[in-house]
Amino acid sequence: MALQDEAQRALSDMILSHSGWRGVFAVSGDEEDGTAGIGAGHKVIAAGAAAAFAGYLRKQAPGVSRPTVLIGSDTRPTGKAIADVMIPALLASGCGVRYAGFVAAPEIMAWARACGAGHGFVYISASHNPIGHNGLKFGLDDGGVLQMEDATRLAESFRLLMAAPDGLARLEKLVADADSDAVVEVLAAEPSAKKEAMDAYFAFAAEVAWYAQAGKTNDTKAVLSRGIAQRPLGVCCDFNGSARCVSIDRDFFGDLGIRFDAINAEPGGIAHRIVPEGESLDPCCRFLEELQARDPAFVLGYVPDCDGDRGNIVIWDEVLGKARALEAQEVFAIACVAELAHLAWDGGGKSPVAVVVNDPTSLQIDRIAEVFGAAVFRAEVGEANVVGLARRLREKGHTVRILGEGSAGGNITHPSAVRDPLHTILALAKLLSMRTEDGSGRSSRPGLFELWCNLSGKDFYYRDNFDIVDVIASLPHFETTGAYTPEALLKVACKDHGALKSRYQGVFLREWDRRKDELKALYGIYGWDAMAYNGTNEKKDLDDFGEAGRGGLKIRFLDAGGKAVASVWMRGSATEPVFRIIADAEDVPREGALVNAERDLIEWQRRMMVEADGLALA
Repeated sequence: MALQDEAQRALSDMILSHSGWRGVFAVSGDEEDGTAGIGAGHKVIAAGAAAAFAGYLRKQAPGVSRPTVLIGSDTRPTGKAIADVMIPALLASGCGVRYAGFVAAPEIMAWARACGAGHGFVYISASHNPIGHNGLKFGLDDGGVLQMEDATRLAESFRLLMAAPDGLARLEKLVADADSDAVVEVLAAEPSAKKEAMDAYFAFAAEVAWYAQAGKTNDTKAVLSRGIAQRPLGVCCDFNGSARCVSIDRDFFGDLGIRFDAINAEPGGIAHRIVPEGESLDPCCRFLEELQARDPAFVLGYVPDCDGDRGNIVIWDEVLGKARALEAQEVFAIACVAELAHLAWDGGGKSPVAVVVNDPTSLQIDRIAEVFGAAVFRAEVGEANVVGLARRLREKGHTVRILGEGSAGGNITHPSAVRDPLHTILALAKLLSMRTEDGSGRSSRPGLFELWCNLSGKDFYYRDNFDIVDVIASLPHFETTGAYTPEALLKVACKDHGALKSRYQGVFLREWDRRKDELKALYGIYGWDAMAYNGTNEKKDLDDFGEAGRGGLKIRFLDAGGKAVASVWMRGSATEPVFRIIADAEDVPREGALVNAERDLIEWQRRMMVEADGLALA
């Protein structure tokens, strides 16, 4: 196959979204292929991405004669092959390059932030996608990925470069003309670059964790460390061969006195499915049970994805007498309780306080935020969208301590701009270990969990020897479809998602008229409203569901007082070839209710979507 044809075929199979560029890079084209080689077409794509980003970076830093690009990768087999193309292409494009090998996503972003003006980063990763996939994320020195507008411009520049008549020949020459001695120098400096990235990450992770508001200092670390010393805490991890194997986890937790142990800790030793959902959490559960039998301090565990920016959680459940996995939405809810309680414990943020989430995040977060007097704002799925909306709100004077994609697990804790399992675990540790102190002249202010129980009117959940099960029991009760469960995934034939949603509107209106009395009797649902999410923008009271386009469409179901008690949501993935649907419902026992509301709503939503897809093709 000619290079032009191979490159265009590889490009046509890729997804270029503002959340990242992804495709199957394995030379065989098999998404489960764990070999290290990439084909000639993907080499050209890597060179084109490097050249396009170099041009973008020069425009962002016009006063910098030679901007520097930081490069790192997760532990996928094809990462090094992609870096081997991008390094010479960046050098030949007029950039300095520093290469750190395997780094976690939060690590390279903290490193870029520490390096400051004139620096950008390229992170080689396909996040939770299968092992044969790979991709690219781009960012600047603010510690986050490019915002949607900038990411769109970069993708357009790249496509123009790839489509130019002499584009491929120019890219091949660009790589060939790179200074070979400079390439060798970059590769030889990998250990020192990795150490610098680790040091920057450790310092920034501490800044995020202890979070002192502007002009203030606090004693969060001291109180947490004293609590851990009084009631030992153990945490385990199933690294699953991810980039976190060689990151700061052991040292960071050890600095607090947290006991730590891990399995599958060899980088690249991916032992099971990469996405940390469902059965992928079973090995960590078994490991936690083994540790708990030897040392009762071990009550928490986490499993990161390959790039290490999300970590879903397992806990020791004392009531069940075994370890179990938490749902993604549940993890985010606990983190929100912890960080909003921490903010209140530390004197409260400047008014108003806000939480920013993605559009399929459960209404459970609205209930939690309400307790602390915080508002909830939603953006379309995509980390860049959530981060961008939070930045916009801060510019308007809001305090936004915690944000994230509740449907995907993990949380983003300000001033970080990326999910990080360290901060998810620390959120749980704060609830467990930052307790009411008295004696020795110390403050008698309530601990974080006690503060939550007091404010939410759930004092009956608080006891001196409370554990993580008590914390979970105190949460508002909602049932939400898991984003990676079979019920949530659809293959739709219609490519025009705006048209699909318009067709769905007709189906929904007919079905609502048919079921409204039943929904009222079963679940206390009296009405509904609809909203669209595109990027950082929310549009309420839609007349035409098709206005959501390729973004998220959410229908909220309202009780007699107009309060949202359930919802259904839909959106085609920008990074995977699937269409997702999710249902969310408050778990309130009702006389005569024979079915779970969330199960009923997701099955209903699925039937309506299948019908709408058929209509859209008619």
